[in-house]
Amino acid sequence: MATEPTAAARTAGVSVRAIFALVTVALAAFAFDQITKYFVVENLPLGEPVPVLGNVLDFVFVKNPGAAFSFASGATWIFSIAASVVTVLIIFFARRIRSLTWAIMFGMLLGGTLGNLADRLLREPSFGLGHVIDFIRVAGFPAVFNIADSFIVASMGLFIILTIRGVGLDGQREVKPGAAGSGTASPGAAESTPAESTHADPTPDAAER
Repeated sequence: MATEPTAAARTAGVSVRAIFALVTVALAAFAFDQITKYFVVENLPLGEPVPVLGNVLDFVFVKNPGAAFSFASGATWIFSIAASVVTVLIIFFARRIRSLTWAIMFGMLLGGTLGNLADRLLREPSFGLGHVIDFIRVAGFPAVFNIADSFIVASMGLFIILTIRGVGLDGQREVKPGAAGSGTASPGAAESTPAESTHADPTPDAAER
């Protein structure tokens, strides 16, 4: 009789599919961010608004020495270091990710982080103190931002959704006893149920190794 795989079995090995999804999303986000910044720098006048969608959306090229949305402009080095740490942590935890949704979330976060980190490391005035290129301004929003910021915010939104739903890095959803109508589970125990169709196979990652 087949048995339910343990949490250790589900997370054993490396999911090539999840890693591929993470890297693909990260590269796409990074490329999109850097391409848009290139066109902004080459074509838009510094500090002059260019209407795009009436009074709702315009592009205004600014150089931001701080964090996302022009926050803390005097702490560029701190955010450069923080972005580097985030990048290392994502790479470190990547091998534990077996959920495609989590892989996409981390890919968006990594791509956005690398997009702004590249600005801080490679743009003027100096290495580690470079100004981030921002250009998107939305009516009613108090700051100018860029594509990298958008991916970072989107990843945080997806993170909140996955956390609320109780989906783990292995793609399994933790269900408390009684929530699924089971009256035989012991107090304090939890059972894992598949949260994504990509993890229906009880053999962990057999097809990917």
